[in-house]
Amino acid sequence: MKYLCNDKLVILGAGGMIGSNLMQSALTMGLTPNVCGYDPFEPGLKGAAEEIYHCAFPGARVTWTTDIKEALTGAKYVISSGGAPRKDGMTREDLLRGNAEIAAQLGKDLKAYCPDVKFVVIIFNPADITGLIALVHSGLAPEKISTLAALDSTRLQTALAQHFKVPQDEVTGCRTYGGHGEQMAVFASTTKISGKPLSELIGTDKLTNEQWTALKGHVVQGGKAIIQLRGRSSFQSPSHQSVAMVRAVMGGDAFPWPSGSFVNSGEFKHILMAMETTLDANGVHYKMPSGTEAEMNELRVSYGHLCKLRDEVIGFGLLPPTDQWSSVNKNL
Repeated sequence: MKYLCNDKLVILGAGGMIGSNLMQSALTMGLTPNVCGYDPFEPGLKGAAEEIYHCAFPGARVTWTTDIKEALTGAKYVISSGGAPRKDGMTREDLLRGNAEIAAQLGKDLKAYCPDVKFVVIIFNPADITGLIALVHSGLAPEKISTLAALDSTRLQTALAQHFKVPQDEVTGCRTYGGHGEQMAVFASTTKISGKPLSELIGTDKLTNEQWTALKGHVVQGGKAIIQLRGRSSFQSPSHQSVAMVRAVMGGDAFPWPSGSFVNSGEFKHILMAMETTLDANGVHYKMPSGTEAEMNELRVSYGHLCKLRDEVIGFGLLPPTDQWSSVNKNL
């Protein structure tokens, strides 16, 4: 089997459903044979590792450990799903304090054990804030850490394809920006259905304004719906998309969806949120989304919501005030 590279890829939280799927996806998609799984819960981790061994990937050199230093030492790529999962009835924000503590420690561990890491993807919720916390404490350059934001856009694509009864790949340009949560900004102006602009279809008998409002609500609640249907938080889609992000940075197929990026310019400052991004060998790079004034206002509202969460974490003492970030991370 041909792999993109031989660099060490570390999966944090590998004993869980997302983590074990991350390990399998990384090997199935041919990223690297050098995959290390970490989880403090040894039985679950060992079981997940055994499953991967039983897949018998040619050339794979899978390792596992409950020692975070051992896991991260020499790591060039890291994907972390190591936070508490979202359960039925919970919002992403309900996980804030506990997962913020995990993110702060993750950042410190990255700084201590793999300061030369090439790229890190943070999955656990609320991902925009946990990614920001990890970035500040890691000492890494902003382009080295990103968060999974693609699922909001792929859920929009799915919902539109189902509504219009067309193949999913005929729905193009789907974009949601800002927070990965109920305050996300859903852009219609970038989207086309079989080549026809979505904005020309909204408000017609093909997609009434009421249907569009309901569809957007379905997208926003997409994660909640999966929990209700399956009894657990989604794990296949975040695993696939996160590995696809790392694949792009390794030099594989381009990543076509928005990703979380640190933003500190113009009207958006000291925040990490979904933007229009490119992933390459140097990490994640963003540009400002382009949309209607109403869409940009939605983005401003989403940014304001994220700032409130960020300020809560500062109040917890898990982040310093924004004007002191450069004393913790010289790259900020």
